[in-house]
Amino acid sequence: MKRIAVLTSGGDAPGMNAAIRAVVRSGIDYGWEVFGVEHGYAGLIAGDFIPLGQRSVGGIIQQGGTILGSARSEEFRTEEGRSRALRELNQAGIEALVVIGGNGSQTGAYELDKMGFPVVGVASTIDNDLYGSDITIGVDTALNIALEAIDRLKVTASSHQRAFLVETMGRNSGYLALMAGIAGGAEAVVIPEVPTEPEAVAEEIRIAYERGKAHAIIVVAEGATPEADGLAQYFKEHKARLGFELRVTTLGHVQRGGMPVASDRLLATRLGARATQELAAGNHGVLVGLRKGEIVTTPHEEVVSNTKTLDTSLFELARVLAK
Repeated sequence: MKRIAVLTSGGDAPGMNAAIRAVVRSGIDYGWEVFGVEHGYAGLIAGDFIPLGQRSVGGIIQQGGTILGSARSEEFRTEEGRSRALRELNQAGIEALVVIGGNGSQTGAYELDKMGFPVVGVASTIDNDLYGSDITIGVDTALNIALEAIDRLKVTASSHQRAFLVETMGRNSGYLALMAGIAGGAEAVVIPEVPTEPEAVAEEIRIAYERGKAHAIIVVAEGATPEADGLAQYFKEHKARLGFELRVTTLGHVQRGGMPVASDRLLATRLGARATQELAAGNHGVLVGLRKGEIVTTPHEEVVSNTKTLDTSLFELARVLAK
């Protein structure tokens, strides 16, 4: 093998740059030329390849986002689009690809590998919903950003004896909301995995006030039922009966930005380096992730065929600790 490429796809995650850096420098150590693919799978179809050397990735380990950029590509979902990408790779003399991203990105990696082109995936998504890795690149940073917001809101909530609702990202996964709720001492957590009635949330807040709490924090995942806006509307409509309404703070893409924390830099570095090790050993069609503290690989077919589940016993823990 002489040439490999690396791309980042889907939503950006703090630590992606650390993974790029690890792929480039470990690849060069194997004696390979390493290229970056700009703008994800869209750039792969367009042949947007740039050479990356050791100095090209200097000073990026602490940067959030991705120096290669990311974009979603509907064209790559088609067989014709993937065939175009394959032609561009072959014309550039690239012999293998490392894909850093989440579910959609790894599905694309799997499809490309099935066409006979060697691909190794690196687990990266703040949602932490990717099968094959207990924790993914960007999760810890996003969680700490959410936690800081909750801590700050709690100060204001206590000062004014108010209830605040904090909406986190996570798509259909409640991991960020649940962990932020536990670590932030929230009075209630609402996640997609455990549908909750608005009245049940109201009851939790009422009990908290009766126990003498001067504030209330509710953490809601963006894909939860009820959704954040619906829950806030319910409290507004029943303010006379409940005695209060919710002030809503939507964290949104704030959670994606910022400097990656140490754990994300280390995880990204380990996963990126392992990806090149797998290619050097002739292995492909796998996702590199962290399971039970060890860096392991999971076949892409298994990754795309399974859904990662959330330990809902932690939801009960959050309820108990809120008392």
